[in-house]
Amino acid sequence: MCGVVGIKSHKPVAAELYESLIQLQHRGQDAAGIITYNQRFHVKKGVGLVRDIFDERNMARLLGNIGIGQTRYPTAGGYGREDAQPVWTGVPYGIAMAHNGNLVNQVECTADLSQTRFRHLNSTVDVEIILHYFADALNKRAATADSPDFFEQLCAAVADVFRHVSGAYSVIATIIGKGMVVFRDPHGIRPLAKGERHNDNGTTDYIFSSETSVYYALGFQHTGDVQPGEIIYLPEEGPQQRRIIEQRDLTPCVFEYVYFSRPDTMMNNVSVYRARLRMGQNLAFRWKNKYPDEQPDIVIPAPSTANTAALSVAQALGVRYSEGLYKNPFIGRTFIMPGQEQRRKSVRYKLVPQELEIRDKKVMIVDDSIVRGTTSREIVKMVREFGAEKVYFVSACPPVKYPCFYGVNIPTRQELIAHQLSDDEIARHMGVDLLLYQRRSDLLEAVTRKGDHGIDHPCMACLDGNYVTGDVDENKMRQFEAQQSTRE
Repeated sequence: MCGVVGIKSHKPVAAELYESLIQLQHRGQDAAGIITYNQRFHVKKGVGLVRDIFDERNMARLLGNIGIGQTRYPTAGGYGREDAQPVWTGVPYGIAMAHNGNLVNQVECTADLSQTRFRHLNSTVDVEIILHYFADALNKRAATADSPDFFEQLCAAVADVFRHVSGAYSVIATIIGKGMVVFRDPHGIRPLAKGERHNDNGTTDYIFSSETSVYYALGFQHTGDVQPGEIIYLPEEGPQQRRIIEQRDLTPCVFEYVYFSRPDTMMNNVSVYRARLRMGQNLAFRWKNKYPDEQPDIVIPAPSTANTAALSVAQALGVRYSEGLYKNPFIGRTFIMPGQEQRRKSVRYKLVPQELEIRDKKVMIVDDSIVRGTTSREIVKMVREFGAEKVYFVSACPPVKYPCFYGVNIPTRQELIAHQLSDDEIARHMGVDLLLYQRRSDLLEAVTRKGDHGIDHPCMACLDGNYVTGDVDENKMRQFEAQQSTRE
């Protein structure tokens, strides 16, 4: 999972790209980068948090009124600076590109590019594959002048990407002397929002990003989303052009609503905050039906992505909501930390139980999901150690049983506790008195109940094994899991 942003403005964009990446920091803590251009590219990339990579000196070198940025945690490729985005190529024109997503057929595409098109890849990140298909197709059309209209050339280049590349990808690119190009995979798996800012002199600035959280602070108005299979071209001068190249069912990742996105984001015209409230509401109704005689004394969230759902659970059950676990805000998101041992240790560094809220009480812990079970088990142990009479554990997400091929770091079935154990076995492993998962139908209802969203059905591949690109079989899964195991 990554956060990507692009801004085309009538003033220098470096500072606003930086502020945008700060707002997208939760989507990736491994690396970050910014590319801007005026007559040439200006780039700064590094490993670590956004605030540690950029300083006054290197920000001053990022010149230009157009640029893109990305904050990353790796689901493909390595962990070093060379695999930070954006990436770029000099032919044709000079093209820089960043994306959010993950490719299913990365191995096949890499072989095709190197052996058939003789394109050399300088990194192991899959966005470079997209860049080379796009650049190669654009270069051929520019050289032959088959289509003198540049937008038609862009449409043909994106169509070539769609023909060869399978997976999730929301892409922002800049082309020197031309402008900004944005496109989204035909399934719309990863989010890509757009906004506009109208200046006093009558000009308009544009922003594209994984989430809308930064728009208000920068003065942008959210104007919708890039559609599945759509390309939008913002030339340096002149009106924007857009076209849907190839569109299939809109199947956005359901885990964006469950966990990854900030609650103040609008995604596919659905409020993430309201979706999480509805998750909690549906979860409470299910608890009442299944355990009518079991009433907790307090409901506490596993902070902080579960706070919204936990608040709704407490309201629906008619019990007190309590922040019984204090979260140190300076510790990163444990789910996206590499390695089980690091995740386990970081839970106790990050969360401290409040004894007066827990001791001698029946405590219901609400978490957004249970993936590996490492974090959940440690939380339960801490609550027990601080004197809880009983511990109930409820998950706003159904059991996660399958790896994700589209950009969430769920690499192997062997790591997924729900793939290995039954619900009762998981409850015993976690040390809880009662365990309750959300049903898939209730999660679907929570996401799609409100909003003119156009969602045909969210991608729930990690929950039901139904991969929307249709090209994940057992051999592909084993190949992917073997590849991931070498990165641990």
